[in-house]
Amino acid sequence: MEELLLRIGLALVLLGVLLTIAALAAGISKGKYRVEWGFGGFIGPIPFGFASSKEVLLLVLGVSLLTLILIFFLLR
Repeated sequence: MEELLLRIGLALVLLGVLLTIAALAAGISKGKYRVEWGFGGFIGPIPFGFASSKEVLLLVLGVSLLTLILIFFLLR
């Protein structure tokens, strides 16, 4: 059962990545979208992030902090 759930999860993640790439490629080729990006993670308990704009960076750090708080309460 666990192996089936793992395969389903991986397939959904792969599908999401492929759909995102396809949508961006279609929009960029027509000149419709301005792509902004952001990346965040943790080094120990400290969240960090990189982004193409200040707004996206604040969003990434906010999501990272919420994730940290959620993990803290779930593991407590």
